Amino acid sequence: MDDAGAVSTRPEDLLGYSDPSAQPEATGVEKLVLKRGNLFLVANRLGDVAPSGARDLGLFLTDTRHLSAWRLGVAGGPPLCLSSQVSSDYVAQIDFTVTSLHEGGLLGREPVNYVHLRRDMLIDDVLVDRLVLSNFQGKPVEGWLELGWAADFADVFEIRGARRAGRGAYRVPRIEADRAVLRYDGRDGRRYATEIRIEGTARDGPARLEHLGGRGARVSLRLEPAERVEVTFVVAAGIEHGAPGRSRGLDEERPVPRGPSRPFAARAGETHGAYASFARGATRFSGKNEVFTSALAQAVADLKALTVYHFGAPVISAGIPWYTCPFGRDALVAGYEALLATPEIARDALRFLARLQGERDDPLRDEEPGKIPHEIRFGEMAAAGEVPHTPYYGSVDATPLFLVLLAEYELWTDDRETVDALLPAAERAVGWLDHWADRDGDGLVEYQRRTTKGLRNQGWKDSHDGVPFADGTPAEPPIALVEAQGYAIDARRRMADLLERRGRRAEAKALRAAARSHADVLEERLWMDGPGTYALALDRDKRVVDAVSSNAGHLLFSRAVRADRARRVASSLLGEGMWSGWGIRTLAAGQRAYNPLSYHDGTVWPHDNALCAMGLSAYGMTREAGLVLGGLWDAAQHFRQLRLPELFCGLSRADGQFPVHYPVACSPQAWSSAAWFLLLRAVLGLFPDAPAHTLHVIQPWLPPWLPSLTLEGLRIGQARATLRFTHGVTSAFAEVLDVHGGPLHVRIDV
Repeated sequence: MDDAGAVSTRPEDLLGYSDPSAQPEATGVEKLVLKRGNLFLVANRLGDVAPSGARDLGLFLTDTRHLSAWRLGVAGGPPLCLSSQVSSDYVAQIDFTVTSLHEGGLLGREPVNYVHLRRDMLIDDVLVDRLVLSNFQGKPVEGWLELGWAADFADVFEIRGARRAGRGAYRVPRIEADRAVLRYDGRDGRRYATEIRIEGTARDGPARLEHLGGRGARVSLRLEPAERVEVTFVVAAGIEHGAPGRSRGLDEERPVPRGPSRPFAARAGETHGAYASFARGATRFSGKNEVFTSALAQAVADLKALTVYHFGAPVISAGIPWYTCPFGRDALVAGYEALLATPEIARDALRFLARLQGERDDPLRDEEPGKIPHEIRFGEMAAAGEVPHTPYYGSVDATPLFLVLLAEYELWTDDRETVDALLPAAERAVGWLDHWADRDGDGLVEYQRRTTKGLRNQGWKDSHDGVPFADGTPAEPPIALVEAQGYAIDARRRMADLLERRGRRAEAKALRAAARSHADVLEERLWMDGPGTYALALDRDKRVVDAVSSNAGHLLFSRAVRADRARRVASSLLGEGMWSGWGIRTLAAGQRAYNPLSYHDGTVWPHDNALCAMGLSAYGMTREAGLVLGGLWDAAQHFRQLRLPELFCGLSRADGQFPVHYPVACSPQAWSSAAWFLLLRAVLGLFPDAPAHTLHVIQPWLPPWLPSLTLEGLRIGQARATLRFTHGVTSAFAEVLDVHGGPLHVRIDV
């Protein structure tokens, strides 16, 4: 039907649509995830998106769900799944069989598996779902297979439970000989489209195509003995036309990809090649624990997969499925963690976020001049003004972390061209620290939202209950969060070093003085002598928020506190209440606020652990950092593809054999995948100074389960180095095997 066809504003008229609030939040642990660029699929282990399944299922383009149902069926009932696998470079292979039971069953006899059904899936610019049937019975087989589909075009905020005053209009599907187009006119003035194309049906051969009223397609088949038939469904998503959005970048062109059909093998070959090329450009890890180095290879692949593209530029997204968009804090932390493997993640994050840096005082988006954004979205609700994420700036820590990463990036790369180009943005970020961050002039950085649509808590624990007193009472803003003080102190010190390298000594001196003053206030106001750690925060009445938490470990990462107190913080982090056996909890057990099943109040977050471990290393405690690495490695071996999820439950290892999954954790998640590299850097004691052509290796350590580890192609400035570390009784033995591409002096201090 043409564009003048009937429309519907009732999503329940669509096959497979149900109110997201009536669905469970998550599928569970057995998800199949495919991603490339801005397009990604979250399916169950069969490759299906069940219409009555959980909210996290679907084919998404950026922030819009373009398939809310995608379900394979065969004559006689669902096929029997034999195996479900996804390669490290995101190509899926799912094998089924069709048995004699599909013909009605054979009483008293074992069922015979006679048709093999291979389902191959990948994403390049489209979703490709190839179905290959092979007849292993000694006679012809007749039957059919079909795919049922639906597209609700729901915005990711809506899927997560946001209530909307209204929705746009669903247009009648357009049906053609070999395709169906599902369309939706959004409230933002854009027409969203999902185009499903059927290829390889061999109309003059054994297969016959039948459309099912825009809700699916059935392919009838006759297979001769030993015959093989292939049918491919291709799903393209995009925007057909519409009005530009309201923010910088929401008017991006995202047309529905169209092009000639290509064999699956060619697409898969290009995918394998793209990931292999990315891996060759990164540091390569090898050693006697090959399972561990496989986990590192998967993490490198995840960093490529999680890269998205907006305004024609790459940037790491936060995680699948809920946060596949640019986040300030997440991109900066992931970029910092990934420097050991691939500094491009950091460079791209810095460039992207500088582009969106705050320019004005806008309370509706918590924007202030010089402030680095928290999050930008590109879906219907953002473009229609229903949410403030265009971008939204409610983050107290993204701005100092921008400065931390910029300075650290220069220490790894000596990329003066990029750093100098970003220096004006850095100076504006310092201006934000000086003029906006300290709201009441008490010498501490605070936050308080200025829009009811914004975040109540604006540190990394940004859930509504993420900043509690020990008794569980939530702290009231304005809140001076402890780790934000450390980030700000570190940012000023690092900027002082960066400016001094450029001869700007007076400015550097002023920044160091401001950092010292800030550190003095931190020590005076936030230290808790009884528990031997720093308070989580100060609340609006300047009361100490006395929860014992992992946040204090970030002060070590920032090298913001006295060495004697750093040792006491380390004891707290690795003590009975904070240490779960699998990692450092976000909140210590034994407090009323503790809940190991919550999002932020007792769970284990890999990136949080990595920052704490790097802090331990910064104070010379590489062995203690090794304990953190070991706990997370033990946990990772129980997660699919050896991939650390966004978080997992903080239940004690002493109470069970396995780590407990958190139900709605993103996986892959950028700062969890990249956490491996910061954990390794922490235990190996690596501290680069590329402007001085030097790499410091300080008290390296390898745990017994990692007898040796070789880093090949490690980038320090223009140099590429190959280093080998070998486990020893008291420390790791470090060797420099090769240096090429530029000068580099490796100083090893055991």
